[in-house]
Amino acid sequence: MVTAIQNTQVLLLAAVLLAACLAKLTVRERAAEAPDHVHGVPVPAGHARLSALRRSRGMTVGLGIGEGALGLALLVTSHLSVRLATTVAFAAATWVVGELRVRRPDAGCGCFGALSSKKVDRRSVLRAMLFTCAAVVSLGAPHAGVEVLRDVPAQVGLLFAVELVLFLALSPELAVLAGRPGLPRKGVPCDRRRSPVRETYARLYASPAWAEHENAIGSAVPLDVWREGCWRFVAFPGRVGERDVEIVFAVSTSERSRAVRSAVVAASSPEVSASVQPILGRVQ
Repeated sequence: MVTAIQNTQVLLLAAVLLAACLAKLTVRERAAEAPDHVHGVPVPAGHARLSALRRSRGMTVGLGIGEGALGLALLVTSHLSVRLATTVAFAAATWVVGELRVRRPDAGCGCFGALSSKKVDRRSVLRAMLFTCAAVVSLGAPHAGVEVLRDVPAQVGLLFAVELVLFLALSPELAVLAGRPGLPRKGVPCDRRRSPVRETYARLYASPAWAEHENAIGSAVPLDVWREGCWRFVAFPGRVGERDVEIVFAVSTSERSRAVRSAVVAASSPEVSASVQPILGRVQ
């Protein structure tokens, strides 16, 4: 039974590597999917360069060729060096996916090229960890992938099918693949959608919320503009009666929604973002 488990991991890893190679070489990523801002905050230069490098076509093709070569090697040889290289590759991928989840929650992992455009979530990290575990288990497999395929035992076939189903269940790429040209495709989530500031101002000035507070606004120049999730906040200085206030507008960044919310808060803090809590509770 142990040998069957080990041989199954060889087949699974070879299939995954070849699939990743095929996706990277055949599916191109759109430039628009490489944002340089996260929720309106500029991405640090180091992270931006890393993201640009990871999304470059040359890097994608190079990784794809490397993964394809490693997948083919697993099929044709049982040499320990190939198994070790596979283990190191998946361990490195696990680390990269974990880092992306923490530092670039807006970015896809690129594991399967442009198909991996959805932001990294727990499923992606768990999948990478499971592949690393499978690579460790495969170190002791006695046969190469082709040798296993020549006479597939029932145990290997059943186990491979179960692991393949688990892999598919942990793969957000299926939804992206289903949404490619020729099939209905969902729009970009509002928290990742590019929303120009001019669009925000157009929605704001046309809204009833702006009309309600326009006369109380003391300057056409906002104190601060920032984005959180599906909303862009614009804060203006204002005066209500004898009080100096900040009038904060929350403008939806969704493609279809034109919702605008507002709140009047005390102008007691030099940090406008610190006074936004009254409105946050209304828009989340």
